[in-house]
Amino acid sequence: MKRAHKKLDVWRESVDLATNIYKITEDFPKTEIYGLTAQIRRAVISISSNIAEGAARHSPKEFLHFLTIAGGSLSELDTQIEIAYNLNFLAAETKQDVDQKIESIAAKLAGLIQNIKKKVNIGK
Repeated sequence: MKRAHKKLDVWRESVDLATNIYKITEDFPKTEIYGLTAQIRRAVISISSNIAEGAARHSPKEFLHFLTIAGGSLSELDTQIEIAYNLNFLAAETKQDVDQKIESIAAKLAGLIQNIKKKVNIGK
């Protein structure tokens, strides 16, 4: 089976973000292990997982579907990071770094989605 997702910059970047988020959330209060920590970790894992699953599908429309799910998970993560910051679980510098990574992934996802849409004449 091909592992086409490994060739995608957006997938690699999302895996790096997930690794980083796991390290960051280790310092969250233990009372949040089943709350915000778990939600953040599920959302960040979903991004790279959906990119990979979509890339393994046999049609561009299916790939697009999974990319939009990845985008939704990215938005969830963005919201959860904002909440964590508001609760003082994150330093301003850490939040800024995560925000930059989220913006970069969002831009790459949007570009990939547009590229696929153009190839299959969707959304014109």
